[in-house]
Amino acid sequence: MRRLLLTLPLVFVPLIATGQTVGADQISTAAWLQQQSLLKSGQPTQGSLLLQSQSASTAETQNNTSLSLNPLSGGTVSSSVVQYGVTPNVTAQAGVNQRSWVTQPRIIGSEVGATYNAGRYSLGVSVAQDQIPNTTPLPRVLPGAVTGVNGLPDFDSSTQLNARGRLALSGDSGLMLGASMGRIRLLPGNLLGLSTLDQKALSFGVDRGPISGSIVGRTMQPEPGMPSSFTADRRWNSIDLGVTWRLPWQGSLSFGAQNIWSSGNAANTPAGPPEPDQSRTPYVQYHQDL
Repeated sequence: MRRLLLTLPLVFVPLIATGQTVGADQISTAAWLQQQSLLKSGQPTQGSLLLQSQSASTAETQNNTSLSLNPLSGGTVSSSVVQYGVTPNVTAQAGVNQRSWVTQPRIIGSEVGATYNAGRYSLGVSVAQDQIPNTTPLPRVLPGAVTGVNGLPDFDSSTQLNARGRLALSGDSGLMLGASMGRIRLLPGNLLGLSTLDQKALSFGVDRGPISGSIVGRTMQPEPGMPSSFTADRRWNSIDLGVTWRLPWQGSLSFGAQNIWSSGNAANTPAGPPEPDQSRTPYVQYHQDL
């Protein structure tokens, strides 16, 4: 019996080594759920489970998601993803993520979906939700810069349906296309005088080795049937552009511009700007995994 107990750890050595190898290959999978991108390569075998955790900067992720956060607020995004191989080509996954800052409330997100991976191309759909645990308006940390979600300091929660695809051009490069539609809920008493906003987003990205770039277009408008005194027929559009370079020492450098183009500019009232903040915001951010 003692000899059997001593040999058990040796039996699991190959499994541990395999898990480490697969985990390294699946870094893009965690980023896929976290950033609304696609699996670049690899997936768990049929009937097996795979758990992956990852940390990234908010600037690195904001240009690959349906939600937009002010890059000047900094912060990190931590995610954990569980994947299950349903068939050799179909993977189901569920993940949670947390966007954290020092000066504002954190945002908790969850996502459930499935991916069909045919090698050169992959297609996926998912349902995601984001919310702030404590319903407190997000504060301003810089003059004229709203640190809320999509320029909304009164953000409460959101639910969205996502679809995305990736076409591999070679072993280390590819094209990504994503679409999202959903609903944003606002805190009571907000300046817009609305409880919900409908949102749509389209993204296009290119990756080659450690470098990836994306452009994301977003549009928001009041939910039909919910009139407001000054925004009943309004619509707000914006385009974000970002590039990320993953460095060899487990760091990343992100740069780009939020609201590089926008329409539906705010008209100030005595109570403040009633519409989403759409000021152009260039940024450069470095993130280091420890």
